[in-house]
Amino acid sequence: MPQPTITSTYSGEFAGKFIAAALLSGNTLSQGAIEIKPNIKFKEVIKKVATSGLIGDESCDFTNAGTVTLTERIIQPDNFQVNLELCKTPFESDWGAVSMGYSAFDNLPPDFSSFLIAHVAEQVAASTESNIWQGNLGGAQAGEFNGFTTLAAADADVIDVAAVGGGVNSGNVIAELGKVVDAIPSTLYGKDDLFIYVSQNVAKAYVRALGGYSAITDAQGGGVANGIDNRGTLWYGGNENLSIDGVKIFVANGLPNNYMFAAQRSNLYFGTGLMSDYNLVKLIDMADIDGSKNVRVIMRFTAGVQYGIGSEIVLYS
Repeated sequence: MPQPTITSTYSGEFAGKFIAAALLSGNTLSQGAIEIKPNIKFKEVIKKVATSGLIGDESCDFTNAGTVTLTERIIQPDNFQVNLELCKTPFESDWGAVSMGYSAFDNLPPDFSSFLIAHVAEQVAASTESNIWQGNLGGAQAGEFNGFTTLAAADADVIDVAAVGGGVNSGNVIAELGKVVDAIPSTLYGKDDLFIYVSQNVAKAYVRALGGYSAITDAQGGGVANGIDNRGTLWYGGNENLSIDGVKIFVANGLPNNYMFAAQRSNLYFGTGLMSDYNLVKLIDMADIDGSKNVRVIMRFTAGVQYGIGSEIVLYS
């Protein structure tokens, strides 16, 4: 009796689950560091409301005062795909050979099928995390959408802070973070969802500075301190919340080195057609189609980012 092939199609609800694993497992999305707008079929309008002069002196009459300005930004996720083909031969001897059977038309082991989809999803997640912050649509690298730093660099409304020459290190990181804090508009300071998103090298330098292993002396001029609770850099285990001057810090793995990005979480959006018809995940065994020993993995999904108000963003670059 011939063995069935493992050609599988995951669409509809299942596709949504696989795409969710791929797109939402980067740290920016999985930790809820920005707003997620799913089910965008084509594009969505983000409304911005600006008001001024609303308060006037008391009178007996109704006196219209103030202005309300409505503007908008468009978030339009781009379409992407994964097309991967591999041969089953390298896995015949060492990956569940028995479960593959002894026919000349071996089937891909179910366990490896699951692994392959999970592996591809992990790669999609890593790419998406990078794209969220530094993607460049139309650049040399295919499969990118415009990330936040790309959008902000082209927006005159965004508040720009020049990076220190030579890069951020443990000796200057507090001063450089201070520049970002100082540039944050007073209307935002103290907001609950205000974050400074920093690259990994900035976070490492800041932890080292807080641990006392930098050129920073204490207020009494007594030399280098010994960190929180006199534990040096050992005080930080990766789970503690970082902050500076009352502003929370989020380590965005997708930010390039020496970048910082201050904004409200509610001002940053990631859009995807997560449960739309664009999502498709397929694992196709080509044996019954062309007689080969190849397997194809196919994914289709949409992704993109946008922010609401540029004047309420600080870009350190």
